[in-house]
Amino acid sequence: MAIKVRPLHDRVIVKRIEEEEKSKGGIIIPDTAKEKPQEGRIISTGPGRHEDGKIIPLDVKAGDRIMFSKFAGTEINLNGQEHLIMREDDILGVIE
Repeated sequence: MAIKVRPLHDRVIVKRIEEEEKSKGGIIIPDTAKEKPQEGRIISTGPGRHEDGKIIPLDVKAGDRIMFSKFAGTEINLNGQEHLIMREDDILGVIE
């Protein structure tokens, strides 16, 4: 059974984009030496943040490729895959 999650307020659900297994010089990097990637693709977004009784929509949308801060978000497991749920403030930029 597939689980569907809709984030609330200004939160987004992000799937990390995995880095390559080799370095530019062709050296294979073991899993223990890898850092978690700071890039991902937005899977789902909330409606926006509440401010003065109004909803301010998010600047990002589902499908955007983003960069986020190193310790951003909370790791969650959806349908056997690792995702992050984070606030829009943790997003550093959209990769175009």
